[in-house]
Amino acid sequence: MSRPLRCAALVSAAAVIQFAAPAAAQQVVKPPIAQYWMDVATHGMAGMPELPGMPSFMGGGGPGSGGNQYGNARGMAPGRWLDLALHTRNKPSGSDASHAIPAGMQMGASLPLVPMGPAAGGREPDEAAEMPRERPTGRLLIYWGCGEAVRAGQPRIVDLASGDPRVFARAFGGRYVPDRGARIAPGYSLWPNEKHREPVPRGASLAGEHAIGGEGVPAGMKFAVDPAHDFMPAIQLASSGALADSIALQWPAVPHARAYYLHAMGSVGNDMVLWSSAETPDTGTGLFDYLPNVTIERWVGEKVLLPASATRCAVPKGIFASARDAGAMLRMIAWGGELNLAHPPRPANPRTPWEPEWAVRVRVKTTTMAMLGVDLGGAAAGQPVQGESAQGAQSGSSGAQPTLPSIPGVPEAGRALDALKGIFRR
Repeated sequence: MSRPLRCAALVSAAAVIQFAAPAAAQQVVKPPIAQYWMDVATHGMAGMPELPGMPSFMGGGGPGSGGNQYGNARGMAPGRWLDLALHTRNKPSGSDASHAIPAGMQMGASLPLVPMGPAAGGREPDEAAEMPRERPTGRLLIYWGCGEAVRAGQPRIVDLASGDPRVFARAFGGRYVPDRGARIAPGYSLWPNEKHREPVPRGASLAGEHAIGGEGVPAGMKFAVDPAHDFMPAIQLASSGALADSIALQWPAVPHARAYYLHAMGSVGNDMVLWSSAETPDTGTGLFDYLPNVTIERWVGEKVLLPASATRCAVPKGIFASARDAGAMLRMIAWGGELNLAHPPRPANPRTPWEPEWAVRVRVKTTTMAMLGVDLGGAAAGQPVQGESAQGAQSGSSGAQPTLPSIPGVPEAGRALDALKGIFRR
């Protein structure tokens, strides 16, 4: 047989073997009987010591909230926050349950988990939606990357005067991760709740043994939280430089942080100026939430997030120079690791079905906020700022909200701006 014919015969034989081989077995995985979520957050204000939970700070908590409420872990009100949620298929209407906590929490022996009631009927009319919308004006000026000078090709400018909702939607259609947290719906048992709203004390620790018990909860639902998934300390952010200058930002490494991200915004007339520490252009509004470990690793590799080794960054010179009247607000986030536990553990043999009785997901982050142009040179040591900058810092912590440009006329614009303003209210 000639060489070409022998090669063809070998290829054909390999193809026959490949298609004749049985497909690789795919493991059968069933959802757990009980799923438990723990969202852990530390929120701070740069230049200030870590504060106890203050949901009323900057309008957070809402009227009649009674203080601590479910969802504060995903806001930015200063303090330590813990959102707990349970769902069990053995009690689909919701379980009266409890979470036994370690002594380091300083909150007693356990926290009650209370089922949500049925959804309230009807809906209040949306006054903002009923108001006539004007034609949008202004622009988005988007800058990105750490450095003293604005890079070539920046800013990316989005003109909102076209009145096309798709323009605004595309401008804010940046990176985000689908929500992997608990649903807020009947059948879920939550803490904090109307029966127990005690705030998490400053210095509280989740490290230690935990147990969940209650109606429909599998027996022996016990697990441990290690120090790497405890409350993260507050970010000790220091900054120097006026709004007209390049603003230097630095911070000590946050223990157990996997990545960092910084984002600033300010208004100049009808324009909104946005900047982020990413090496890619993005408005960045979708990144201030919990991220799974695999996403953090991928986005660090793509230079969207700063690595855990980063301890400094700079806002380019002049991009907020004209925002002296309204000011510019900086937000920063450090992500801890996500902990996923299940019992029994996943079998190594892919042919063995996995039917977990329960699963727990613990997500951890810490955030801070600062007014740009305020000298926070003593922030790393928790020192108050001084001089004229100190006055600015005090006004920034008095509950006043930064002024954002108004972009009326487009429903999507209104909702997006409401979300942005909500950053400062929560």
